[in-house]
Amino acid sequence: MGVDNQKNHLKAYGITYWVLNKDLKVKWLLNYQGGSFLLPDTEAIQRECQIRGVSFDVISNAKAEAILEDISSPSQNMEAVVLEKAPKIAVYTPEGKLPWDDAVTMVLNYAEIPYETVYDEEVLNDGLLLFDWLHLHHEDFTGQFGKFYGAYRAASWYINEKKAAEDLAQKLGYNKVSDEKSAVAHKIRDYVVGGGFMFAMCSATDSFDIALSAEGVDICEPMFDGDGSEAGYQNKIDYNKTFAFTNYQLERSPTVYEFSSIDMTRKRQVSKTTDYFSLMEFSAKWDPIPTMLCQNHTALVKGFMGQTTSFTRDEIKSNVLVMGENKANGEAKYIHGIKGKGFFTFYGGHDPEDYQHRVGDPKTELDLHPTSPGYRLILNNVLFPAAKKKKQKT
Repeated sequence: MGVDNQKNHLKAYGITYWVLNKDLKVKWLLNYQGGSFLLPDTEAIQRECQIRGVSFDVISNAKAEAILEDISSPSQNMEAVVLEKAPKIAVYTPEGKLPWDDAVTMVLNYAEIPYETVYDEEVLNDGLLLFDWLHLHHEDFTGQFGKFYGAYRAASWYINEKKAAEDLAQKLGYNKVSDEKSAVAHKIRDYVVGGGFMFAMCSATDSFDIALSAEGVDICEPMFDGDGSEAGYQNKIDYNKTFAFTNYQLERSPTVYEFSSIDMTRKRQVSKTTDYFSLMEFSAKWDPIPTMLCQNHTALVKGFMGQTTSFTRDEIKSNVLVMGENKANGEAKYIHGIKGKGFFTFYGGHDPEDYQHRVGDPKTELDLHPTSPGYRLILNNVLFPAAKKKKQKT
């Protein structure tokens, strides 16, 4: 999985998932040649690699043992993590969304990793209990319809999506979309607290935390929910309820395409040619989780924008781990934390290979980006729940 010896990094994750799905175990060699996978040697696996265009080496048992012995040395910042079971994956996404509307859906399809889609009705009926890993499509959990009002309120797609959301809320027994989305966010919170793995990108990151912190507080203006927002609602935000963010200021104007001060899009001063973020280095033996989530063939990854491009560094809670950052710009791009028995990862931006994704832009063709470092970070999270849990020392 290094920079020079793998033709298709993304499909390699699909091969690994395919092997796990056949009840075979895999060793993920953290920090060894870009985070390589040690698979059983069978004709079927070799053939599948060839069909999918994934590079591989066949090594002897003796060579494998030598590699594992080298990895186990205390002097090496490497670790071999056993992957045991293919996680069952859910993508939270509204009906009718096209695969290229969401980077995770797109890369799951490209890597040939199976998943199921769920939305509000399934979430509210405890359907998440059937899944190990949940991705949140670029959703607005605040009930402000993506803050698209300023630019797109007369667009037919905006009018139709708003009507569909209102109809769904009514069907599920809620008078307002904001109330219904709040209930969904709290169900997702319970899923994570109970031991689930949650991954979110772009606006699903900050809008999720905002919805949790604004429980019981009306932060929506009349064009969103039919009545005015609550007086002084900023002072009623409860940061103790959030996963990742704290001390942020909400964007009050309904015509501004922004939820809060969490997002760095309007505050950043960086050009496209110099927009990169660096992955942090962790101890593979002592911190295998962030090491796993940062596996890549480069430590420097191209930046990309979104409604929520990246996160204001000083509005991230102290117990949340920053795994990717643009230090010069004071922003975090890729963060991870623990909530109850579960885990969450937030990744800023919309599409790692579409720098400034806009409504109506053509879809990304991943055949043109089979070694994308930005997309690898998504797939690290997909395999993360497959890792064998180490017994606690206490």
